[in-house]
Amino acid sequence: MNTFSAHETAPLASFPLTTEQDIFLLRRSGKSAAEALGVENQDQIRFATALSELGRDLLGASGLTVTFGVVSRPLPLLRVGLSWQDGSGPGEEAIQAASRLVPVRYVPPERGLAVEQQLTADTSTSDAAEQVRGALLAHKGPSALDDTRAQTGDLIAALVESRAQREELRRLNEELEETNKGVMALYTELSQELEETNRGVVALYAELDEKSRQLREASEAKTRFWANVSHELRTPVNSVVGLARLLLEFDEDRLDEEQRRQIGLISASGGTLLALVDELLDVAKAESGRLEPHWTTVDLRAALGQLRGTLRGYAVAGGAELIVAEPDLRIVSDEVMLTRVLRNLLSNALKFTSAGTVRLDVSREDGPDGGHVVFTVSDTGVGIPEEEQQQIFEEFYQVRGPHQRGRSGTGLGLPYARRLTELLGGSLSLASSPGAGTEVTVRLPVAGQSLCGTGRHEPHAPVVAVLVTVDDDGAFRTAIRPLLDRLAGRVVEVAEGGLAGSTVRRERPDAVLLDLHLPDLDGYAVLAELAADPELRTVPVLVLTSTPGEDLDRERLTHARAILEKSTLNLSKLAAALAEHTTPATPGADEKDDMA
Repeated sequence: MNTFSAHETAPLASFPLTTEQDIFLLRRSGKSAAEALGVENQDQIRFATALSELGRDLLGASGLTVTFGVVSRPLPLLRVGLSWQDGSGPGEEAIQAASRLVPVRYVPPERGLAVEQQLTADTSTSDAAEQVRGALLAHKGPSALDDTRAQTGDLIAALVESRAQREELRRLNEELEETNKGVMALYTELSQELEETNRGVVALYAELDEKSRQLREASEAKTRFWANVSHELRTPVNSVVGLARLLLEFDEDRLDEEQRRQIGLISASGGTLLALVDELLDVAKAESGRLEPHWTTVDLRAALGQLRGTLRGYAVAGGAELIVAEPDLRIVSDEVMLTRVLRNLLSNALKFTSAGTVRLDVSREDGPDGGHVVFTVSDTGVGIPEEEQQQIFEEFYQVRGPHQRGRSGTGLGLPYARRLTELLGGSLSLASSPGAGTEVTVRLPVAGQSLCGTGRHEPHAPVVAVLVTVDDDGAFRTAIRPLLDRLAGRVVEVAEGGLAGSTVRRERPDAVLLDLHLPDLDGYAVLAELAADPELRTVPVLVLTSTPGEDLDRERLTHARAILEKSTLNLSKLAAALAEHTTPATPGADEKDDMA
């Protein structure tokens, strides 16, 4: 076995091992070489002991020779090679004993092995070689007695070092024990503080729960009070208004001018009080959750035209010009609530605009959730200071200032309008500057809040009467079925693309929901089949797919009215798409015999 390669220096020293005295020399030479290279004392002893164990086991083999050298790469090593010409080599027990002390390279049946001692990484190979050579040349062969004394000295040194290490370990254990005691004391203290804090938090939560209960009871009591008072006031106020009108109508000849003026004031005041009672009752219902929208399709052109006619006289009396847009647009909402919101905003704007204009503009915002319709009421009136623009949405709050004199109000108009807007699933915001007018913006979903799944009201009339869904994914059909049941009077499910055409021809549905990935005939082919049939090409087809948009073949999807992703599909999107691309279903219709 070649124990030195091109990465190593030439052998520094070599001598035969023939007698027991040579083994003593091997041990002392190995320790001296390791010591010269700065190896720690215990590692010197381990290295020398391993050499002695292997040399003694090999003693007797013919041509047994020991060679010292220094390895340069990959790490600097002190290597001692043992080679022999004839013999069985070292025993397994000797190899195992030496390997437990230092690395030993030996692969039977080669007649050579190497024992290695790692040096520090910054050891210079050339310097190490010179140090080893000097140590070996200066070393005199010891006698057996000298070697025994040296071994005894090594053992004593090892025992002394071991005892020093034990003492150091004992001292460290004592320090660690003291540290542990401190840590435990700190942990106990922190645990007690945390327990106290937890008790305080629990007590605070209990107090908050009690305060919440009291506030809830107070709010409920206030709501009951408003509702009861409103109901109790309605009857006498209606009587006052009715009697005043009767006096003006049937006793006109018996009344002089001053009496007619006074009765007219009674009638107007009664009307104002009745409007206040109605608003109070609606606010009470809204706070208790009993004011629920009745969803239906609202024709904005007709609704806003009627509103403009109602407020025209108010505008003429106030001196401001009223401009109301009448867009050709339909949305799903509560027409009564929507009219009340806009009437409150417009009448409020007219009240505080003595000259100039009051406008109502309407626009449409498209979006992935079906879009919104935006109502903007703007005026050129007195405006509202910035510091009061949040307080005006509190019940009964009224802006103070000289410009408010002579203008009556209850402080319920804007809070009432915002509450109704929220019930309709929208939002109301305000921007104003003193002397520059006010702009109020109302945003409502085109499809209504009931289609967004956030309202607590009853489902509205179905968007379509008959709907056919073509999808082989049973789990998806099960998940989407509750949504479809709210949007269609009747739903027909088809699991195979090949049956889509015949089903559509038989059912003549208002719309078809089509998946693109089908086991037999894919969605593209189904679209082509429906587009090619003169009787079926007018049926709206909405594609529901999980395919990324960039992977879709858009040229083959031209017959589809809309493309919706399954991963983001919700009731609002589906309802908006059906409402936009189909004719609204007749309320209460469950089936149709023939729809061409």
